[in-house]
Amino acid sequence: MKPVVALIAPGNMGSAVGKRLTENGLQVITSLAGRSEESVARARAAGMTDASHDQIAAADLILSIVPPGDALSLAEKLAPALERGNRKPAYVECNAVNPKTVASIEAAITPTACPFIDAGIVGGPPKPGGPSPRFYASGAEASRFAVLNDYGLDVRVLDGGVGAASAMKMSYAGITKGFTALGTVMMLAASRAGTADVLHRELAASQPQLLAWLTRQVPNMYSKAYRWVAEMEEIAGFVGEDEAGNQIFSGAADLYDRIADDFNDARAETGALTKFLDHGK
Repeated sequence: MKPVVALIAPGNMGSAVGKRLTENGLQVITSLAGRSEESVARARAAGMTDASHDQIAAADLILSIVPPGDALSLAEKLAPALERGNRKPAYVECNAVNPKTVASIEAAITPTACPFIDAGIVGGPPKPGGPSPRFYASGAEASRFAVLNDYGLDVRVLDGGVGAASAMKMSYAGITKGFTALGTVMMLAASRAGTADVLHRELAASQPQLLAWLTRQVPNMYSKAYRWVAEMEEIAGFVGEDEAGNQIFSGAADLYDRIADDFNDARAETGALTKFLDHGK
């Protein structure tokens, strides 16, 4: 029997994952209460259907795909329905949060008697005909999530308990989004100092792969920067006792917060970044 999947919420990633599952024959339900018109439209386009918390609690799997700052509150909000329900779906925590936060989310779910699975997503939203992002999963019940490999997802079960998948996600995102932050800071500094042209020429000559990577990644970051603030804070918590590392990612959180504000307002800094990356075009 095919599993019923509850997926919260229908943002860019969630709706794309939902569409991949519905295209492969699964029923995907979600909660549209209080969601924006844009989110409702995305969910409907993905073939997802609206459901109450009690209906969500009767699914086979619940995938939590929300901004990292909302992950714990979502678990706490769903917990009463999960506790009174009889079906006990596996709760799959897919968000960019560190192992300590995952432990807090697990603590919110454990009293409901629902199995808890730690997961981390690497890659962008799946596109029609394209590959799935990788879902790294860990915990004693991770195999229950891996059944979605038969329905268009790429779920990879890791050795180790709850916390292993989130540690993998934190490490990967710290490198990729950390590099994006570093490149952003230095391109802005060069632009303020009047050396943008020569820096671009030097990168093109000596680091063409790095420049090509920044040219792809930095503009794609603008609209996502607001979501990356909490993620950088989670990574700062993940590196924990490493004071220098903590400062790096706390600074990255501040940077992405500033970029998000700029992108929604004057676009002075995002404009400078785009101008830098457009050199030579």
